[in-house]
Amino acid sequence: QVHLVESGGGFVQPGGSLGLSCQASGNIINIRAMSWYRQAPGKQREWLATVTTGGKITYEDSVKDRFTASRDMNVNTMALQMHSLKFEDTGVYYCHARLLFGPEQWGQGTQVTVSS
Repeated sequence: QVHLVESGGGFVQPGGSLGLSCQASGNIINIRAMSWYRQAPGKQREWLATVTTGGKITYEDSVKDRFTASRDMNVNTMALQMHSLKFEDTGVYYCHARLLFGPEQWGQGTQVTVSS
């Protein structure tokens, strides 16, 4: 079992920056990849970025020039640095873990609101 807890959400003005963090605990060795997802109001949850245990990072096209995902294996965290935020970046941001064995795991989410 892997437990994920997001932090760092809040309010930010358009064009601003915000950083999110996801703390993983439990059976950490079972994690194959960690990802960030976002669910905007009234929309389906969408994938944003993935960092594999091997260090490969991939991004959804709409965020790849503005968001930076990273993992610190020493403290079992994953971060998402967001810049040039837009109104449409508003939503609940979720941390996700794909495991070698067992079902995928989700965090509880953290709200990001981009508003002037």
